[in-house]
Amino acid sequence: RRHTTCAQASTGRTMPSRLPTNVSSLAKFIASPECRSIAILTGAGVSVAAGIPDFRSPGGMYDTLRPELITATAAQRRAMAADPTAVVLKDMFFANAFPYLEVRRPFILGTRERRWRATLSHRFAELLHAKTGKLTRLYTQNIDGLDYQTALPTEKIVAVHGSIGKVACEGCGAPMEFDAFCAEVRARIKDLYGVDSAAPAESTPIPCPACHRPLVKPTTVLFGSSLPAEFFERSVEDLPSVDLLLVAGTSLVVSPANSLVYRVPDSAVRAVINAEPVGQELGIRYSPGGRDLFLGGECDDTFLALMVQLGWADDLARLDAELPAASQKRLRALLAAGVGDDDFTTV
Repeated sequence: RRHTTCAQASTGRTMPSRLPTNVSSLAKFIASPECRSIAILTGAGVSVAAGIPDFRSPGGMYDTLRPELITATAAQRRAMAADPTAVVLKDMFFANAFPYLEVRRPFILGTRERRWRATLSHRFAELLHAKTGKLTRLYTQNIDGLDYQTALPTEKIVAVHGSIGKVACEGCGAPMEFDAFCAEVRARIKDLYGVDSAAPAESTPIPCPACHRPLVKPTTVLFGSSLPAEFFERSVEDLPSVDLLLVAGTSLVVSPANSLVYRVPDSAVRAVINAEPVGQELGIRYSPGGRDLFLGGECDDTFLALMVQLGWADDLARLDAELPAASQKRLRALLAAGVGDDDFTTV
């Protein structure tokens, strides 16, 4: 069905004189004065090259969950056996924080140790802001916190579903320093996976420094909780002036994050960077001469090509040591081929 908003009809903005049809023409549009405001919506696909463990796919943490090992009542274990996502239910967490903390212990501590690094896809947003100043906002559906490893100002990032790298009390909302929280997790939460010999044999509560209830956790949104108010406030503020919406690595099936695609003005270009076309049920139309562009394949490959076209290859070379191995391999292959800024600069 067709989605529209009052904001779309009232902007008075006009379509670009030349609509992008591929990576090269998208780079030209980004560099042009017609493109003044860019919003980005990202999903799990932008973090694939980082090697982040997938909670939902076969072999992931939910698929291999063993409720009998988790500190919980018999009824709670039965609930998790029937549906592993019970681990992240609000009601479960308020009754017993241990399932969430025990299942996500390696992810929490791995984030603290920077076991996973920001990919080329993450670096695109960083360089877009640094080189053009046109990034209005990055909306990420990911909880991995990799966007915060970049030099992107935190006010440019909206973590739609929260972040593993920020901590607060679910009860009173008081924040807790991430490093201090990780120290508590390491000392108080048992290891379900047999990888940390220093972990305690049994879990004990982590009290909130403010209200003293055992409800501190990463700010990831629990099932049954509301999304952060920042998402709603920023999107109302940002979207009416957007000239380009980049949608990357997401199936666009989760609402309300997917609402961004039909809340931008009718004049805005919408470029989808994903393994397969998505969003048709939200009004995206991949037709010749239209404003919607599909760029298929791995996100890192497309963003690398786009950054090269924009003349940012030398900037990427300076970030090489900070990239994960899969991203490094892509970048080094390109640089070994002798591609530099002089080859593809569009400005």
